[in-house]
Amino acid sequence: MDIDTLIPVEPNLNIPTISPGDTVKVSIRVVEGERVRSQVFQGVVIRVRRGSANANANFTVRRIAYGVGVERTFFLHSPSVEKVEVMRHGKVRRAKLYYLRDLTTKKARLKEKRPKEERKDA
Repeated sequence: MDIDTLIPVEPNLNIPTISPGDTVKVSIRVVEGERVRSQVFQGVVIRVRRGSANANANFTVRRIAYGVGVERTFFLHSPSVEKVEVMRHGKVRRAKLYYLRDLTTKKARLKEKRPKEERKDA
């Protein structure tokens, strides 16, 4: 018995296609008592897990806050994720960017992926 048979999965249309290395801005619905507000978490996607039939697919975003690395995992099909904005696409050669945990400052920056029409064929 899979989780897919127990819970119907409805895709969240506010989440574009993301890949590791992308800098994203994730808006989350936060409930504090009776109040509901939106909170933004901006960082680099270090992992994307597609899961079994997308039921438990998630992605992990990492950022540096006051000199401390903070990682947060979001479910792709969660109703608490309001929207995801891709700020820039990073140029990476790996699927999991765990090596960024050991890097700080300029070493942790990723180059931006250029669109195909800007490239010059030498």
